[in-house]
Amino acid sequence: MNRNRLLSRLTGIICALIMASSLSFAQTSAAKPKATKEPAAAKTAGAVSAKHDLVDLNSATKEQLMTIPGIGDAFADEIIAGRPYKSKAELKTRKMVPAATYAKIAGHVIAKQAK
Repeated sequence: MNRNRLLSRLTGIICALIMASSLSFAQTSAAKPKATKEPAAAKTAGAVSAKHDLVDLNSATKEQLMTIPGIGDAFADEIIAGRPYKSKAELKTRKMVPAATYAKIAGHVIAKQAK
């Protein structure tokens, strides 16, 4: 009797594991969005245009700085007063903007060096 009980429990555990793995597989494949097939040239063009949209911290006007999400009048004035910048990370290290604001704007700015 003890052997039958053990086999019954083992069978139950195996069935539960199989069901759990099949459910997790179904959720994983259903959760992935279908990729849209975009030509490689379009992806490259998007990457190139993103670089052209970067705002240079060392030469941008106040109005240009204020077009960056999270940068208002006061932050724009602080950024201009702190010029020149060797890197955009100086905005955070020199405490020109809070870390949370820097995280939002880091992808929108660049610090070009004068030649």
